[in-house]
Amino acid sequence: MNRYPLWKYLIIGLVALVGLIYASPILFPSDHAVQVSPAGKNTLTEATVKTIETRLAEEGLAIKKMETAEDQLLIRFAGSETQLKASKVIREAIGEEDYITALNLAPTTPAWLRSLNAKPMYMGLDLRGGVHFLMEVDMDTAIKKAMNNYKDAIRDVLIKKKIRYLGVSVKDQHLEVKFKDAESAESGQRAIAKMATGELDFSTQETAKGVTLIASLKESTLVEKKRFALQQNITTLRNRVNELGVSEPVIQQQGLERIIVQLPGIQDTGRAKQILGATATLEFRKVDVTSSAVDAARSGQIPRGTKLFQDADGNPVLLRREVIIAGEQVTSAAAGFDAQSNSPSVNLRLDGKGSKRMFEFTTANVQQFMGVVYIETKIRTENVDGELVRKKVEKKKVINQAQIREPFGKSFQITGLDSPAEAHNLALLLRAGALAAPVYIVEERTVGPSLGQANIDAGFKSVVLGFVLVLIFMAVYYKVFGLVANLALALNLVLIVAVLSMLQATLTLPGIAGIVLTVGMAVDANVLIYERIREEIRNGLSPQAAINSGYGKALSTIADANITTLIAAVVLYAFGTGPIKGFAIVLAIGIMSSMFTSIMGTRSIINLIYGNRKVSKLHI
Repeated sequence: MNRYPLWKYLIIGLVALVGLIYASPILFPSDHAVQVSPAGKNTLTEATVKTIETRLAEEGLAIKKMETAEDQLLIRFAGSETQLKASKVIREAIGEEDYITALNLAPTTPAWLRSLNAKPMYMGLDLRGGVHFLMEVDMDTAIKKAMNNYKDAIRDVLIKKKIRYLGVSVKDQHLEVKFKDAESAESGQRAIAKMATGELDFSTQETAKGVTLIASLKESTLVEKKRFALQQNITTLRNRVNELGVSEPVIQQQGLERIIVQLPGIQDTGRAKQILGATATLEFRKVDVTSSAVDAARSGQIPRGTKLFQDADGNPVLLRREVIIAGEQVTSAAAGFDAQSNSPSVNLRLDGKGSKRMFEFTTANVQQFMGVVYIETKIRTENVDGELVRKKVEKKKVINQAQIREPFGKSFQITGLDSPAEAHNLALLLRAGALAAPVYIVEERTVGPSLGQANIDAGFKSVVLGFVLVLIFMAVYYKVFGLVANLALALNLVLIVAVLSMLQATLTLPGIAGIVLTVGMAVDANVLIYERIREEIRNGLSPQAAINSGYGKALSTIADANITTLIAAVVLYAFGTGPIKGFAIVLAIGIMSSMFTSIMGTRSIINLIYGNRKVSKLHI
């Protein structure tokens, strides 16, 4: 009696071994490091590395290790204080325009563990540190964009209905449609009202040249447009953050115009700011080869029907005003290298409308040249007469001019990019989608590694204290059986950490609270089993029969209690947000692992100690 077959012992041993392997990365603390990466066309040179090394030595800042990978320099230090001082010294030594300097936590996991894909679990913003952004959406631009869409739609409907009009223009937050007479204005209003489906209010104004129809957005429509712009920006920002590889980011709405973005453990805060705030798109235009771009730039007289741009090197380029397709028609983008020139490139795919338009254009313009204009919009804050003023900065450059050798439509490639990093960023921004309106950072907070470490220390102490108190109680009250329960409890903690590491889940302070709660709950099952065994012994059963009966009869009670708690954890995860979700995940993992260790784990050890033997007394 009370014997397990060999396969059960093998399963338990295998689970314990896997748990120990994948929980072990937590024993290797991350190094405090500074990451230096080039910006724009710059590259990381040996001279730059030597300058950094010399300046750090002059300041007496000891370097633990320095390594270069993928055109990035990672400098490890012994502590957070040295890291923070070194970051300031490096910025002063190499400048902030040519290089991005960011704080980092570099893992120290051995290579053999990394080869098994054993990685330490992610730490949340409150434990590992990171950045908190409060971003505001430029709603004026969003409304202006909506008004321009109405403007185009009004033109189309008036032309379709053959209603004569003098012009359509956007003024502030309303549209003005000019007609020659009142009859045309009335017909135009009916057609526009039917097209707008109740989204516009109308009024008329007589002038010397005719009648002006004024169309303005209703208040409910205005709120809906703002809400749509906000939600579209949230979706786009979430896509961009996912591309950055940040685990468990927090991206949520605050009010009607602001978005909170929290990036725990972010490794490159400079690039995060660059990617989050950028509004990038493309325009494809025909190159005007009939006129001299150099002459147009020198004289300032631009030929009719063209626009003057510059390429990446500052050379003038003349392009036709008509846009063939824009970035909105791009459905996917991937960075790569051109097979012929081995230069950085971006492979694009277009939607149905865009591919049809591109095919029509390229069919009609074989042997002609097409230019790709990269447009990036950012919001910058400047100090003007003591006041902070936000200014919109739009950069346009021609990144590619290529001859159309044969018609193409849905899929094609653009080249002429400065570096693989530029190709990667462009593909990321196009793939994630364009922002509905520019966003700018109104508040930025950094949770430093030192504060995060203080939270980790406090959380670790709480887990250890709870764990030790439970160990002492179980060992004193249940003797040998209590020691077996303690082994199972230790294995339970190992399995929780292992599962969190394998899932690459993010541990936060609420998650630590879930672990502490699990420590207390994990022994509940053993208490129920042991008390049942004591009761069966008091009822006159033999020790072997009491063990068998105790585990068998307590199982249903244990299952009921744990299943109801698991349901509560699922509900918390389904309806909770942020920290509550983290607590629910850890609690659910803890419940399932404690069921395994408290029942199968302890039973296997008890069977090894007492199974198939003549026992006169149990130490319980």
